[in-house]
Amino acid sequence: MKIYRKAGRLLVVIPERFSRASIFPENGFPPKGRGNDTVKKGMAFLVGLTLALSAMAFAGRPALKKVFEKDFLIGAALNHDQISGKEPAAVALVEGHFNSITPENVLKWEAVHPEPHEYNFEPADEFVTFGEQRGMFMIGHVLVWQQQTPNWVFEDGNGKPTDRETLLQRMRDHIFTVVGRYQGRIHGWDVINEAVEDDGSLRQSKWLQIIGSDYIQKAFEYAREADPDAELYYNDYNMWKAGKVARVAQLVRDLQSKGRVDGVGMQGHWGLDYPPIDEADAAIKAFAQLGVKVMITEMDVDVLPLPPESQGADITLNFDMHKQLNPYPDALPDSMQQVLANRYAEFFALFHKHRDHISRVTFWGVHDGQSWKNNWPVRGRTSYPLLFDRQYRPKPAFEAVIRVAGEDK
Repeated sequence: MKIYRKAGRLLVVIPERFSRASIFPENGFPPKGRGNDTVKKGMAFLVGLTLALSAMAFAGRPALKKVFEKDFLIGAALNHDQISGKEPAAVALVEGHFNSITPENVLKWEAVHPEPHEYNFEPADEFVTFGEQRGMFMIGHVLVWQQQTPNWVFEDGNGKPTDRETLLQRMRDHIFTVVGRYQGRIHGWDVINEAVEDDGSLRQSKWLQIIGSDYIQKAFEYAREADPDAELYYNDYNMWKAGKVARVAQLVRDLQSKGRVDGVGMQGHWGLDYPPIDEADAAIKAFAQLGVKVMITEMDVDVLPLPPESQGADITLNFDMHKQLNPYPDALPDSMQQVLANRYAEFFALFHKHRDHISRVTFWGVHDGQSWKNNWPVRGRTSYPLLFDRQYRPKPAFEAVIRVAGEDK
C-alpha cells in the first residue's frame, strides 16, 4: 500500500493481492465459517488502512482537547465496541482529541442491572479501565431515568405497580451498588435524566407516579452518600426553552437547600435552526447564576429535516421513512457541510464566551457512523451530526470549531 499526496489530494494505492476479489475469492464475499487466513489478513489490512488514513487526515491538525485546554473539557460518548477496543480507529480519535468520556449505554439500568438480583458490570468495568489508562475525566450515565429501565423495577410480583417504599429501596440499592462500585474512580454522575417537560411540569414518569416529586431529592441524597466526592448532575434536553429553564433552576435551588447538586447538563441535541443562539445564551446565564457547573452534554447538530414535534431527544418518537426525511443517503453535499460548519462555529463561539462557567462539552458519539441520530426519529436514515465522518476524517465542522478556539489567542 502507498499513501501520498497529489495536487493537495490524498491518494491511496492498494496492492492487487488485497483487492476485494483476492481477499474474498467467493464472488467477492467472505466465506462462511471462521479461521480463513486470507480473510484475517485482509481484515487486518483494512483496519491498518483505516488507521493510516485517519493519521494522515489529522497530520498537522491540532487536537480538540489541546485548543480548549484552558476553557473546558472536551468529551465523547463511547459505545461498547470502542470501550472494548474493537474499533481501533475510533479509539485513536478518542485518545487524540478528547479528555473526558461518557458511556452511551453500558451504565444505564437495563444494561447494568437487568434483573432484580443480577448485575452485569463487565462492560462498565471496561469503560472505567479505558478511562483510567488514558487519564480521562469519566461521567457515569445514568442513575435514574424513565427510559431504558426494566419493568420489574416499577412492579410488584404480580405485574402491578409497586409501592413507594419498595421503589425507593430499589433506587437506593441500585445507586449504592453502582456508584459504590466505582467510588473514587468515576468522577461525576448524571443522577437524574429528563425529569422535566418542556413546559416546566414534571414528567409523568413511573418514578414520579409511585414515589412522588421527592424522588429527585432522594436520588441525589443516595448518590451523595454512595460517593461523597463525586460530582452530581441533573441532565436534560431542550434546556433552552423558558419554561424548562425556570423549572430546572427551581429544582436546582431546592436540591441546594436540602443537600447538594454540582452541575446542570444541557443536552446539545440541536439543529440548524434551533435553538436560537440568544435563548441558549440566556439559559447558560440562568444556570451559571445558580453557582453550579454548566455542561453541554450529548452534543450533536442535526442537518436532516425533522417533524416539529421531534425537536429534542424523546427516544419514544418514531416516524415512517420517507425520501424527504432522508435527503442525503450517500453523502453530505459540500454546501451542507459548510452550513453545518457555520452552525458549529456559532455554538462554540457561545461556549467559548461562557468558558468561565462551562466546565465540559461532550459530543454524543465519536463519528457520524456511531450516532443515534441515524435511527432517530426515523429508523434507518443517514445522519451527519458530528465532527468526524464515517471514515474517521475531520469534517469542515471540525475546522470551524478549531478556528473558534484560536480567535482569542
